[in-house]
Amino acid sequence: MNNKVIYQLDGKPKLSEAIPLGLQHILAMFVGNVTPLIIISNVLSLDAATKASLIQCAMFVSGVVTLIQCYPIGPVGAKLPIVMGTSFGFVPVATAIGVKYGMSGILGACLVGAIFQMLVGGLVLKRIRKYFPPVVTGIVVLTMGIALLPTGVNYFAGGVGAPDFASPSNLLLGTIVLITVIFFKQYTKGMLSISSVLIGLVVGYIVAIPMGKIDFSSLAQAPLLSIPVPFKLGFSFHADAIVAMIFVYMVSTVETIGDITAITNSGLGREAKEKEIIGGVLADSLGSFIGAVFNVLPNTSFGQNVGIVAMTKIVNRFVVATGACILIVAGIFPKVGALISLMPASVLGGASIVMFSMIVVSGIRLITTDTLTERNAMIIAVSLGLGLGVAYVPGFFDSFPESIQLIFGESKTVLPAILAVILNLVLPKEEIIEENLDLPKNDMCQGKLAEA
Repeated sequence: MNNKVIYQLDGKPKLSEAIPLGLQHILAMFVGNVTPLIIISNVLSLDAATKASLIQCAMFVSGVVTLIQCYPIGPVGAKLPIVMGTSFGFVPVATAIGVKYGMSGILGACLVGAIFQMLVGGLVLKRIRKYFPPVVTGIVVLTMGIALLPTGVNYFAGGVGAPDFASPSNLLLGTIVLITVIFFKQYTKGMLSISSVLIGLVVGYIVAIPMGKIDFSSLAQAPLLSIPVPFKLGFSFHADAIVAMIFVYMVSTVETIGDITAITNSGLGREAKEKEIIGGVLADSLGSFIGAVFNVLPNTSFGQNVGIVAMTKIVNRFVVATGACILIVAGIFPKVGALISLMPASVLGGASIVMFSMIVVSGIRLITTDTLTERNAMIIAVSLGLGLGVAYVPGFFDSFPESIQLIFGESKTVLPAILAVILNLVLPKEEIIEENLDLPKNDMCQGKLAEA
């Protein structure tokens, strides 16, 4: 294998390398991509045909938007290996809107929210980029990784709501995958090492079959070919739904900035460029707009795939674009998507624990890019202690207005990010503190010289 090519951002490796490495990315995010639509479909009691159509559209849209992130259209796209997918972060507000206004109300709010995010990405981010030094972006990445850890553990145990949650069989299956990933990552070299997540997922999938955890009967029901249909469920626009959705788009923007920063830091060893951040957010908004047109929830960058980049150091765009093509194929040929979707949650959990933890490590590395001075330590302490601390206290925001609950209650990243930005602005710079300390020290030295 040509390591020089596979680790280059713009390198073009052989398909024999790109396909398995791209598939690795898709298997890691597949369940998370389709589950939000399954949840919304169940809440709104949509028929089986409509639910299948939404899942199909989610795969297709994710593939298209991932391609845009890898290979930008003008200013839209980060030109980085960012995998896009349907966001879990929008599920709570989408559920509330759907109960009141139906699926058309959800899609109308998503459409307007995407336009709002596009305006933010094009007009606002350039002006505020200077307020995000490494200590601030590092806190965003770190809190993202910490917030994802419970998701990984829930998958490991079989998935929230599973009748056999945390059963010995689920824990055994997750452990087999975890051990497989660690073994191939640490004790092999070359293609085997960088494909450790894929190997772990495949091993877990195979082991799950004799355990009776995979039912292939749904494959027969899935059609061989089906083209995603836009504008199928229509749009309706309601002020309260739009405002609520815009708040979640703001949260999504912060998390996208964190993902882009984590990828450039862990994969390229540098900070994200302004053009990359703006392009990434613009692709986020365009992807969400396309998602609404194709009847699905907004798209955003996936933390699972950030974890893979941090773990393998493969930051090659062609690899992720190959995975995007697999997603598009899965969206057009439902049997392919159905086969992947049968993967048990505990299999994904075994790999996710490592991937999400690597995001935490990336955040720590980013924070320590600068010297860990007392000032930076204070920013980290307050941002994590207060910002992340209250996020894990159930009911903390219950007495606040609904808009505040939407912004801070659903995301574990926003409050720490806001606190970090504010503290970075108001705390005196280290140079000022040093100047204040230097004066008496110099006077004392001069006094000793005079005595001598």
